[in-house]
Amino acid sequence: MTNKKIAVVMSAMTFFFMMGCYQVTTLDMRADLITGDISFADDVVPIFNESCALSGCHATGGQAPDLTAANAFTSLSNGGYIDVTAPESSVLYEWLTGVRTPAMPLSGSDPTINAKILAWITQGAQNN
Repeated sequence: MTNKKIAVVMSAMTFFFMMGCYQVTTLDMRADLITGDISFADDVVPIFNESCALSGCHATGGQAPDLTAANAFTSLSNGGYIDVTAPESSVLYEWLTGVRTPAMPLSGSDPTINAKILAWITQGAQNN
């Protein structure tokens, strides 16, 4: 075989090898596709800590609701922000999706966050 033929064969083999390893993964983050339990402490509070309970935002003494780890569940439950009978109508979820303005977090909507919060509400918004 000539060098040119070897190069063509090697290129073809590499192409087919790479195509065999390539996999397209689609991640649909609708809450109804989240099959595992969402934990308030393990899944929701970290979202609040990173995106919401910041100085001047939803921290103690800031804008309601207080989404600090110690106060988030009580603030959301007692403040009327959660509707377990109609989760997508929950005030919290409407802010996340931009139905209510200003949309939260101010840095922009995140489908993963929205799906986790909606799944948590759909699962009964437990303090777990």
